Amino acid sequence: MGAPPGYRPSAWVHLLHQLPRADFQLRPVPSGFAPRDQEYQQALLLVAALAGLGLGLSLIFIAVYLIRFCCCRPPEPPGAKSPPPGGGCVIWSCIAALLVGCAGIGIGFYGNSETSDGVSQLSSALLHANHTLSTIDDLVLETVERLGEAVRTELTTLEEVLSERVELVAATRGARRQAEAAAQHLQGLAFWQGVSLSPVQVAEDVTFVEEYRWLAYVLLLLLVLLVCLFTLLGLAKQSKWLVVVMTAMSLLVLVLSWGSMGLEAATAVGLSDFCSNPDTYVLNLTQEETGLSSDILNYYFLCNQAVSNPFQQRLTLSQRALASIHSQLQGLEREAVPQFPAAQKPLLSLEETLNVTEGSFHQLVALLHCRSLHKDYGSALRGLCEDALEGLLFLMLFSLLSAGALATTLCSLPRAWALFPPRNPSALCSGSLPSEPPLQPGACLSSSAQHRSGSESHMHILTMEEADPRKRTNLALDLNVRASTGTKSSFQSRGMYKAWWVSERCGINSLPGGSNPARDVRKPKCVPVKGQTCSKRK
Repeated sequence: MGAPPGYRPSAWVHLLHQLPRADFQLRPVPSGFAPRDQEYQQALLLVAALAGLGLGLSLIFIAVYLIRFCCCRPPEPPGAKSPPPGGGCVIWSCIAALLVGCAGIGIGFYGNSETSDGVSQLSSALLHANHTLSTIDDLVLETVERLGEAVRTELTTLEEVLSERVELVAATRGARRQAEAAAQHLQGLAFWQGVSLSPVQVAEDVTFVEEYRWLAYVLLLLLVLLVCLFTLLGLAKQSKWLVVVMTAMSLLVLVLSWGSMGLEAATAVGLSDFCSNPDTYVLNLTQEETGLSSDILNYYFLCNQAVSNPFQQRLTLSQRALASIHSQLQGLEREAVPQFPAAQKPLLSLEETLNVTEGSFHQLVALLHCRSLHKDYGSALRGLCEDALEGLLFLMLFSLLSAGALATTLCSLPRAWALFPPRNPSALCSGSLPSEPPLQPGACLSSSAQHRSGSESHMHILTMEEADPRKRTNLALDLNVRASTGTKSSFQSRGMYKAWWVSERCGINSLPGGSNPARDVRKPKCVPVKGQTCSKRK
């Protein structure tokens, strides 16, 4: 029978395995997988340190950029109202970087799922191999106990019944010796019995570590997603405090992204070294942990025609012993039953035991073949070296994209923050609250159009030249009456209070001669401001 299809390293394994490795003294290190070797450990740590170098360069670049932005900006001309050139480009570059980070998050979720699937396949293969080994041990133990019970009961009873015929007693004793020999040969087939290494325990440990790894990456991905979404929200709402908070969070996530990329890179390089030639390391480790002979391990891990079955001799001897027992029982049945009817019952019981034993023996032969365990070994390697390694590469891509996007965001957010308009614009009129600085001359006519309330019914009245004089004077009367009855809390809304205050500051309700609009409603006049003249009404 040909060997089952085995594992073949992928192109990614060959590519990563060919990368040069060096220790802390920058001396070349062989690329063979040797996790207990100190030089190999230093080589993997040096690979992880490359991500730390990338983090340091990113922080230096961000710091230099922000210092240049804060300290080397050209002074703005006095009275400049337009935003500096390139402001829209800064905001859109920040948005584009955040969208790239969101795309990287999708790649990260896919990579995390692929890694989890590969580790799950490894655990499933270990559990199936443990089931095969346990079944072999159980079948051997059951068969040996069945043969021992037959020797102790049926064959002993048969000897007592046939004690009068010496040749029949000799045949019965020959069957006893063959049964004992078969049991002894079968007992040596339980090669995994008493081994301290348990595939179930290994699978549980791998699953335990994988659960926490998967959860940690999901939390990291969600954190990056929240930072990107809230940063986009802060840019859309032009919220300075939200942008400041997201800037600090982006710095934290930038450090986490570079750290995760270093861990992923070291793991991927070590895994590629293992997957390039896994048989040697697995054979040595299994022999060290279990103490099994190299013939048995080579047969199951390699499973090719060049390696013979180490249990073939025991299986052959056991099969011959069972066949000899079967022929002897048939001879006893032909010769002893006609003379000794009492021998029929133990003979039938022995034949039934022998048939069950032969069935268990054939099942045991199938399980001891290398096909089943080697299939589990190949499945574990494919899950670890294909799916898990591919998932790690996708996670590395996510970390790289998120680090680049967050670095760009950290450079862009301060400039975008500087472009946000103030919350309460006060460029021309003194402001929106009475506690602000006094008015500048000639500013009231334009400020009446700038300070608008939330209600459209008051906005058109505050314009000096476009509003109807009668309506403007009636509004001034109404606002003066409301202001004389209490504080600004007596207004129905803050927008109405602003309208009243702007009208008071801009002279809408002030008439010449100190007259009151309540007494002279039909003769509204505008107040000339220094340096300007009143507009004539048509």
